[in-house]
Amino acid sequence: MLTWNVTYHCKPGQREDFYHALCGLGVRENSIHEEGNLKYDYFFAAEAPDDLLLVETWTEQALQDAHCSTEIFAQLQTLKARYCDSVSIDKFNY
Repeated sequence: MLTWNVTYHCKPGQREDFYHALCGLGVRENSIHEEGNLKYDYFFAAEAPDDLLLVETWTEQALQDAHCSTEIFAQLQTLKARYCDSVSIDKFNY
């Protein structure tokens, strides 16, 4: 299995707008129905008001790679450019 902790470092004051844009796009709703997806959940960082954490778990790398080539993932890149200063990813294989 593969788990990614993706931290979106949003532009100051943009976290809520980014989250609502993600919801409007249907990123989570689409992702949880993709083959191999076990978890795709967002969390608000209590100590970092501009950070949004995504925890996603996949059964195998190839299926996560397929997720990254979907149309909705491409649209997510546009949202990241608009709302985020940077993104950091911690990857765990087990």
